[in-house]
Amino acid sequence: MLRRSMSFQATFRNCRRVTAALILSLACASCAGRPLQGVLVPVEAAESTSRVPVLVATTRERAATDTGDMFSRERAAAMSYAIVSVSIPPDEARVVGAIQWPVVPPGDPRREFVTVSADYLDKVAFNTTVNSVARTTRRSKAMIFIHGFNNRFDDAVYRFAQIVQDSKAPVIPILFSWPSQGLVGLRAYERDGEVARDSAGSLDGLIDQVALNPAIREITVLCHSMGCLITLDALQARARRTGKIGGKIKNVAMVAPDVAFAAFREQMQGMGTSRPRFALFLSQDDGALKLSKSIAGGLARLGDVNPEEEPYKGELARANILVFDITRLQGQAHSRAFEDASTVMGLIERRLAQGQQLAEDASRRPAAGAASQ
Repeated sequence: MLRRSMSFQATFRNCRRVTAALILSLACASCAGRPLQGVLVPVEAAESTSRVPVLVATTRERAATDTGDMFSRERAAAMSYAIVSVSIPPDEARVVGAIQWPVVPPGDPRREFVTVSADYLDKVAFNTTVNSVARTTRRSKAMIFIHGFNNRFDDAVYRFAQIVQDSKAPVIPILFSWPSQGLVGLRAYERDGEVARDSAGSLDGLIDQVALNPAIREITVLCHSMGCLITLDALQARARRTGKIGGKIKNVAMVAPDVAFAAFREQMQGMGTSRPRFALFLSQDDGALKLSKSIAGGLARLGDVNPEEEPYKGELARANILVFDITRLQGQAHSRAFEDASTVMGLIERRLAQGQQLAEDASRRPAAGAASQ
């Protein structure tokens, strides 16, 4: 009888994993419209387009065969650097908040996102380029973006370019791209989680590198989904190593974080009181995070809790987290904060343009979402 019961439990677990993998594939089906390759092949931009230069630090291996990839899904032994300039069509020719992928790469710059230039850099050239961009744009604020699960390198570059363009944030954009598989399915999700946990040290090193640059006066860290796991691990390690996180890191914005709420609570406590201001963008209808919760055995995810319910309300208040519940907005729950200019986009633009931290003047909150502090 015991053997039969154990067999039933094992079968039930296997069925749940298979179901989760199927739902995960369906949840990520929107990624199917992106081209398989060739997106990062440079073309000449049209005069009416905008150009967003994205500086890159990545732990991916260089692509061995496809010049349109630049970096692969494989993990590298050391950090690599690059700069990619992305051309974005004028607003009247695009849907603001969306990435308009080329139908046929490398694409038509009048209607689609295209790559204008893509160059590899070494560490010295990367630092020099940061200085050059700071000088030519007269900007001293850097934004480091950490992407989430199921992101190829070109996904991350184009998404960050869209964020910078639509937020109009006065920042020097720096992408930290970790070797996500860029694939859907349960095994890919599990592998991405393993790689994410191993990427915190590299992100910590990049933050140090940027913070030591005299041209940079302030750093905002923006993470999405599983990228928030990397971010929190890196900040916690930084707090242990230096005794504080503060310094040039002023803001940390977490969008749909795929992080266990209990782990987040412990990490915030471990960071102490000398930490940057944290803002949380969550959606209670985030199907991807509900699936992640199921895969994790029912552990609540930070990105889809109800901030008005206990223990979440009290814990977030004690940690002094500025919370934006954007459940009622249009768009896909897991990425809607990047698609609506009134949420994270508008917040970043207003606060950074005014030289404020995310929490200052808290009465001026995005009208589209309810905020609680």
